[in-house]
Amino acid sequence: MNEQPPALPLLLREAGSFAYMRLRASFAPRVKFPVSGDGRTIIVFPGFMASDRTTSRLRRSLKAAGFDVHGWGLGRNRGIRADTLEKVERQIKRRALNGPVTLVGWSLGGLVAREYAKRFPDQIARVITLGSPFSGSPRANNAWRVYELVAQHKVDAPPIDTILSEKPPVKTIAFWSANDGVVAPHSARGLDGERDQATELDCTHMAFVADPDAIHAITMAIMAD
Repeated sequence: MNEQPPALPLLLREAGSFAYMRLRASFAPRVKFPVSGDGRTIIVFPGFMASDRTTSRLRRSLKAAGFDVHGWGLGRNRGIRADTLEKVERQIKRRALNGPVTLVGWSLGGLVAREYAKRFPDQIARVITLGSPFSGSPRANNAWRVYELVAQHKVDAPPIDTILSEKPPVKTIAFWSANDGVVAPHSARGLDGERDQATELDCTHMAFVADPDAIHAITMAIMAD
């Protein structure tokens, strides 16, 4: 398997895509769907160095479609900590959510969602990851050096006991894109046995939570039986 991160031209595209994502998160209207969420509970996890504000367009769109949508409520995602999963558990308990919930995680947030589902599968209906590097080398991306600087641990030695590629014991859907300039497509797509389904999107890494087509695909994945 090619363990190289995305090429420089793709990475450079992400700078413009970042501005697109931030503007859409704050000002773009919700994406409309011909579906009803029927109150199903969704928790959306932000990516590395992102916060709930970054995922607001996705959450607004899901809420307007009838889902009970929440951010992760833990501020900026500065990397995996020894107590990250315990903090997520407290957030879920504090909200007194009814029934299994769907976790949607963008990039690093998808890794957190997968790990939480491994520990507490009875609480989770499914996990949806968006450009999350769970497969292959943890250095098959253009963020690992910055990650190590901020998180203060090696990207292949997180402070929790885990095998990132191990599939959670719940339905797991991985969205990936050949145009991703941050995470290598094969790392976000995964292999058979590491996820149940892999779906390709035509977007940059930054657009997973802001592009209308991506938001529509995520919604359909939530609804799928």
